[in-house]
Amino acid sequence: MPGIVGLISRMPREEAEQELYQMIAALCHESFYVTGTWMDEALGVYAGWVARKDSFSDGMPLRNERGDVTLVFSGEDFPEPGTGQRLRGQGHEFDMAGPSYLVHLSEEDQAFPAGLNGRFHGLMADQRNGTAALFNDRYGMHRVYYHESKDAFYFAAEAKAILAVRPELRRIDLRGLGEFVGCGCTLEGRTLFEDIRQLPAGSKWVFQNGTLQQRGTHFDPREWENQTRLEPGVYYQELREVFSRRVSGYFGGRERIGMSLTGGLDTRMILAWHKADIGSLPCYTFGSMMRENHDVQVARQVAKACGQSFEAIVTGGEFLKEFAHYAQRAVYLTDGCIEVGRAPDLYVNEKARQIAPVRMTGNYGGEVLRQVRTFKPAEPTAGLFDPDFLPYVGQTRETYGHLLRGNPVSFAVFKQMPWNHYGVMALEETQLSMRSPYLDNELVRMVFRAPESALASDEACLRLIANGNRDLLRIPTDRGIAGERGRLSGAASRALLEFSFKAEYGYDMGMPQWVAKVDHVFSAFHLERLFLGRHKVFHFRTWYRDALAGYVREMLLDPRSLSRAFVERKGVEAVVRGHLKGNRNYTNEIHKLLTLELIHRLFVDVRENYVPTGRPFVSVATIADQ
Repeated sequence: MPGIVGLISRMPREEAEQELYQMIAALCHESFYVTGTWMDEALGVYAGWVARKDSFSDGMPLRNERGDVTLVFSGEDFPEPGTGQRLRGQGHEFDMAGPSYLVHLSEEDQAFPAGLNGRFHGLMADQRNGTAALFNDRYGMHRVYYHESKDAFYFAAEAKAILAVRPELRRIDLRGLGEFVGCGCTLEGRTLFEDIRQLPAGSKWVFQNGTLQQRGTHFDPREWENQTRLEPGVYYQELREVFSRRVSGYFGGRERIGMSLTGGLDTRMILAWHKADIGSLPCYTFGSMMRENHDVQVARQVAKACGQSFEAIVTGGEFLKEFAHYAQRAVYLTDGCIEVGRAPDLYVNEKARQIAPVRMTGNYGGEVLRQVRTFKPAEPTAGLFDPDFLPYVGQTRETYGHLLRGNPVSFAVFKQMPWNHYGVMALEETQLSMRSPYLDNELVRMVFRAPESALASDEACLRLIANGNRDLLRIPTDRGIAGERGRLSGAASRALLEFSFKAEYGYDMGMPQWVAKVDHVFSAFHLERLFLGRHKVFHFRTWYRDALAGYVREMLLDPRSLSRAFVERKGVEAVVRGHLKGNRNYTNEIHKLLTLELIHRLFVDVRENYVPTGRPFVSVATIADQ
């Protein structure tokens, strides 16, 4: 996704410049990206950036009035009201609609970037003391990859930018790969590549004379963890006050915003408190090709109640026809951080960008306010992976168990979200700016004070909706929560929706093997049509079996795929043939195998930099300090 790249080194300028341009080119994925560079040979800093045109971080680099402090920033900041007035009172001139105030904030705040609020990373060069500081947000959500060699420190928003100039790093880290197989993501700052790491969350690493001097931090999670707990009533009043005051701040900026609605609570809480003008906030929901699902039905009612337009973005035949393109592209754009089962997210976000370049979501609301856990280790299918590789997968369970110790809110915001949620977010942000008020610093800090009972139910969320806009509470969610039914009818409705939800899961990716055998016997009746599309948008069990069978067969039964050292040939063949025949369900296994094969083809097997089709040529502007 858009971000910064560069190197800090004492190597000759000509050599450093050439590597910088190669790194930038690796991130130029779309025609609506803009790029640039800033270099200071005396500091040994060679930095570049890629941004979506007209986004918050378009317009780098930022300079102070004297020209001796330079800031290259990527991401967004949602400051406290009055920040601009305070800085102007200190003699600074800037436009608060963009990021120009940030460089002045860095001068006035010795703790910078600790006071920033959002997902971001950046590089601040101070020629007054000859230092440069590389930093990221306190959650580590706007990822920075890095590699330390004997002659340079490389950093980049995408690992492929480092691979572009250090091809010897195109080696898979087996522990990272084991975590990806066992848990769906790498853990503890590891990546899929040997000797490429993630900058820890809340980092501020200081360089001088082209070398790393201090691996510091600007934030310690214990600042939030060590707060005293609140009583339930007091907690809700604090939650309401903070949420109602902070939510509308996420609707500012110079770009058009669209609201990505679901049938649940989290997007509805946002609309309950952000009083958008009638017709000013286009709303949309992702829909199924099978039928109008509950998310779409509910979201349409919510949008209407708020006086906003609404449309459904459906993933259907057009996507399936181009699946090979989207699968390859999704794995490539995220450096292999997501499985091909999330390839539709690229497709729907391309469509969403046509509505608005900023997508407001309820992402992370469940994780922050209700302790929703989205990932855990799973045992791989017997006989699918090589015995020598399995210990790396097995180690994941021990690592995960260690990570669960401690504060559950810390697990959600400092571990689960930057590791497990990162891949989808990174894919989405290749197309548009993603926003969510549920990572607001003040809100999250306050949630650390919540009583355990408040994080174990929907009560606080329902009260927030009711206090913000009671009309929205009258609309039942996609799972039958809330609404104006009687107790008995409401319970019956929830039970029916819960049954249809579980039935759809059981008839799609979650179908047990014995049910798959029975379903195959009655395949002529296409029983899946009774269940699919009521809640879910993507239907990969049947897609892999039918529309995508040729792609699955071609990819996974290819001799190159079957010869990978980490898989068992007979196990792979059994998975493919069983699923394509229809008497077995190996949806998750096919997701994993296709992804692993694409990771190797895109990042490991290539002898020179390879870019899947779709990347345009983008010119690079250079700003250099002599």
